[in-house]
Amino acid sequence: MHSDTHLLLHNMRSTELRQYATEFDLAQTASRTGLRTRLGWGLVELGLRILPRHSGRGHAAAGTA
Repeated sequence: MHSDTHLLLHNMRSTELRQYATEFDLAQTASRTGLRTRLGWGLVELGLRILPRHSGRGHAAAGTA
C-alpha cells in the first residue's frame, strides 16, 4: 500500500474513533487510563529488573524426556 494512502486511511479512522470517544465521553477517562497503564507497565519492568536472572527454585532438568 502506498504510504500516502495508508496515512489517509489512518487519519480517517482516527477521526472516527475520536467521534466515538466523544459520544461515549471516553476522552476524559482515556488520559487517566493511559497514565495508569504506563505506570503499571513501568512497575512490571522495574520488578523484572530487580528479580535475579536465575532464582533458587528447582527447574526441570533440560534435555530429559
